[in-house]
Amino acid sequence: MEVMTTEWPDIAPIRTAVAPRSEGPDGRPLLLLLHGFGSNENDLPGIVPHLGAGWDWVSLRGPYDTDGGGAAWFPISVPGRPERGPVEAAVAGLLAWLDAATQGQPIVPVGFSQGGMMVTELLRHRPEAFPGGVVMSGFVAPEPMPGDDRLAERRPPLFFGRGEEDRGIIPLEAFERTAAWAEGHTTPTVRVYPGLGHAIIGEELADVAAFLDGLGLTE
Repeated sequence: MEVMTTEWPDIAPIRTAVAPRSEGPDGRPLLLLLHGFGSNENDLPGIVPHLGAGWDWVSLRGPYDTDGGGAAWFPISVPGRPERGPVEAAVAGLLAWLDAATQGQPIVPVGFSQGGMMVTELLRHRPEAFPGGVVMSGFVAPEPMPGDDRLAERRPPLFFGRGEEDRGIIPLEAFERTAAWAEGHTTPTVRVYPGLGHAIIGEELADVAAFLDGLGLTE
């Protein structure tokens, strides 16, 4: 499957977001939901009731259209090793949206697959901005980033979960790279679920809920 564009702007703006209220975030700690390749902004809100009370949330649509009618955060070229141009444009769009739509409340990005890599990108671009992150079946890009040293000093909590049988979408090398990067740059909680492929199960959601509760951001 290919992304239906070959030109990458300096900023790829967020065009669509869904949230509990039309007026946007209400000031509570915010879960920023980032879907996977070919999906859309309506995919991850269904997990929110399983993640504990006290959270606001918003789910954003990736800036690039895919040929199945969904969206992406970046095109798939070499699996697990995306081109930097479209990634940087997507990160710029994400940060611009957050700057315009939020008011200083704690923001925890939660991503699946491609969205999981975008979680790591947000942490690497603004190491001081996010109190934690959740990566489900995602990965980190291989290139060093300017914010990596600051992130390693701060070491925010990071949940990294994946299925033991998740081998057809994202290479094992990318998962192993992510676990090593998380150990060196964050305070990681790593979970590998036996028998699980490229998906999310209730056990993982329970682990994510416990992780989020441990951040101490909600009452």
